[in-house]
Amino acid sequence: MPLPRRIPGWAVIILWSSLPVSAPCQDQPTPKAVPPSAPLSEVVIYPAKIQLEGPRDEQRLAVLGVYADGRSWDLSRDAQLLSGDPKVAVVEQGVVRPVADGETVVTIAVAGRSQSVPVKVVRAGIDRPIEFTREIVPILTKAGCNMGACHGAQHGRGGFKLSLLGFDPLFDYSQIVQSAEGRRIVVSDPERSILLQKPILAMEHGGGERFKAGSREYRLLRRWLEDGVPEPSLNDPETAAIEIWPPRRRMVPGEQQQILVKAIWKDGRVQDVTATAVFDTLNDGVATVSSSGLVTVKGRGETHIMVRFCGQANVFHVTSPYAQIDPYPAWATNNFIDEKLLLQWKALGLTPSPDCTDEEFFRRIHLDAIGTLPTPNEVRAFLADQSPDKRSKAIDRVLERPEFVDFWALKFGDLLRISRDQMQERGMWSFHNWVRGQIRDKKPLDEMVRDIITAEGSTFSEGPANFYMTSRVPSDWAETASQLFLGVRIGCAKCHHHPFEKWSQDDYYGMTAFFVRLGTKPSQEFGLFGREQVVYLKNSGEQTHPRKGSVVKPRPLDGPEMTDPIDRRVKLAEWLTAPENPYFARNWANRFWGYLMGRGLVEPLDDVRATNPPSNPELLDALAQELVRSKFDMRHLLKTIMKSRAYQLSAKVTEGNQADGQNVHYARFTVRRLTAEQLADAIDQITGTQEKYPGLPLGTRAIQLPDAEVKSYFLDVFGRPPRQITCECERTTQPNIAQAMHLLNGAALNKKIGAASGRIETLLKAEKSPAEICDELYLASLGRLPHPDERQRVLGWLDRAPTTRDWAQDLLWVLLNSREFLFNH
Repeated sequence: MPLPRRIPGWAVIILWSSLPVSAPCQDQPTPKAVPPSAPLSEVVIYPAKIQLEGPRDEQRLAVLGVYADGRSWDLSRDAQLLSGDPKVAVVEQGVVRPVADGETVVTIAVAGRSQSVPVKVVRAGIDRPIEFTREIVPILTKAGCNMGACHGAQHGRGGFKLSLLGFDPLFDYSQIVQSAEGRRIVVSDPERSILLQKPILAMEHGGGERFKAGSREYRLLRRWLEDGVPEPSLNDPETAAIEIWPPRRRMVPGEQQQILVKAIWKDGRVQDVTATAVFDTLNDGVATVSSSGLVTVKGRGETHIMVRFCGQANVFHVTSPYAQIDPYPAWATNNFIDEKLLLQWKALGLTPSPDCTDEEFFRRIHLDAIGTLPTPNEVRAFLADQSPDKRSKAIDRVLERPEFVDFWALKFGDLLRISRDQMQERGMWSFHNWVRGQIRDKKPLDEMVRDIITAEGSTFSEGPANFYMTSRVPSDWAETASQLFLGVRIGCAKCHHHPFEKWSQDDYYGMTAFFVRLGTKPSQEFGLFGREQVVYLKNSGEQTHPRKGSVVKPRPLDGPEMTDPIDRRVKLAEWLTAPENPYFARNWANRFWGYLMGRGLVEPLDDVRATNPPSNPELLDALAQELVRSKFDMRHLLKTIMKSRAYQLSAKVTEGNQADGQNVHYARFTVRRLTAEQLADAIDQITGTQEKYPGLPLGTRAIQLPDAEVKSYFLDVFGRPPRQITCECERTTQPNIAQAMHLLNGAALNKKIGAASGRIETLLKAEKSPAEICDELYLASLGRLPHPDERQRVLGWLDRAPTTRDWAQDLLWVLLNSREFLFNH
């Protein structure tokens, strides 16, 4: 066929069809928020009681008004606070501070109401030195001194290095007090110390001013110097958790809310740490936050305020509705998924798009469940079916198709990084065939994962043993297991505390300790040059903490210490797949949701953490519970999602959901491009050709390929993952110029379109009419018949085509380059 192919005039209609795209977000000026006009129903004071321990303890008070119309309003800045006994405790700018041991009350007067909070003060008069770990490190973190762009960088700044975000207080102390011959501090005259002079810009400082002279931070640092710089120890208490009040608020643009942060220490102490907590917004288009924790809503939507303190992290949830819809239109639900989403749509003022057409639905379930387009005859049969439950039956049928095994073995191959590069060809086939067998036999996910974690023996005969061939280092196995089976990335904690999570080096090496007694060795069972590897258990081996130098006991993330006299991995596998594990079921529920709905409830799919919360936590919990209830049946969860009405929504943007530009709340179906393998197989199926992959028999489809080492320029160009890292991000659907040229002007596609044994030649030999050819090509590529105006334009161009063959080939070329074909919608 001639190159380049001509583009008939009517082609533009199809190439740029009305496939839905994400609605753009527009910046709007922030209006001034108006307090609720309804009567005040209740005043909520936080905390309900106060206990102050020690001379420097403090507690902020927050006041929240609840109104008859359901709205709330932060009254903290309007409230008058009065101490009942200033000799016991005083109130200064909303902060209660101790004076002497005893009990009193603080009276809060606001909006014509008065309430009291009991206050108890203990050990106010003791001479307690400043604690480096509990008081100094948070100041340095709050001021940004130990962040990655400053002294927390790998090599520090200006000859001064601190541990990143203060994860190693002992190291920080030595750097401040002992390094550079101790020149950074002057204990005899604290205010001459560089440690104080530079942050207030009394001396030149590349980091600029970090706090003011006389500020709270300045006074505490000076007091620490005056106390003789007391040092930290390995036994210093660590933070167990932080709590935020209020945990979430529904607000309007312009409204503000002061959030309070409470630290719970492992020694049992509870402390208000709002002053030294670090606040960041995850979306400043919706809400911003000041360094003191004052949240201001700027726009509409949902976001979270990330709060960090001493290695712990949590989030404050902000909801700013897009609209107020009252009454909300009736919308029938199919299952609990729809119910959970409907509650969120009502809260946000979103309305769903209409249901998708039968043609869109049928094409969608085939691509999502088996990675394969329906045939024209299958489409005709489905459209002719008049039974009310035909969609449900179609889902049941497609999940039992043999292609289901092919498609999901490909997906698990990506996740498990099945590749002959690390596993040798025999090992790769062994692992690939084992995965296929697990899916074919409907093995529950928990059993499948247990078999992988505890695998041992020959990599050529024991398929799952190849899991340990992707790396030979226990720490890498721990990272892979955590990210793949829990959705948790712990790689940062190998060297330092995770900057946006609670995971520490203790957590990282606790996971690593499960794998230190595992080894690999070569075997000659398959010949001297067979290159077989054997995964075996060692008799001994311990994990040493690189910073503390102590032996780290096996301990899973958020779990207790555990061990096994023979194979520690057995205990890990039991904990990992336990129904009560808070991560395992949620990880798989989120992944499968993302595969079907175009984006995960947690995005990226494999980055589950407190500071990356799900867009709908209640739905994720419900999906995880359903997975546990079904005994980790993968098909059951996929069926549950596909049978929801939310999955069957149209992808068309409507006035009621266009404000959610990224479709975070699933009020419509998310359009996404076909994957490389889907696209390759679809082109073969539509053109009636078969691609010959090297080393594999003719007829092997792209979704059946065992690894990414099977040569295919097409698959590589269209984003096939190389299976080199454990990350969902390896597969890309981002467009590039090579893809466009391959489809628009590539010899391979033109050859398939004009193949002598292809679909078009078959139709011509069968003497099909132009109208029949048009219908067949539309059904094969788009899963629908042409609209009347499309058919008229297509048939009208026939008169200007050199031959019917040229006309048909051009039509198919246009269809294969249309967005409607290239995307799942």
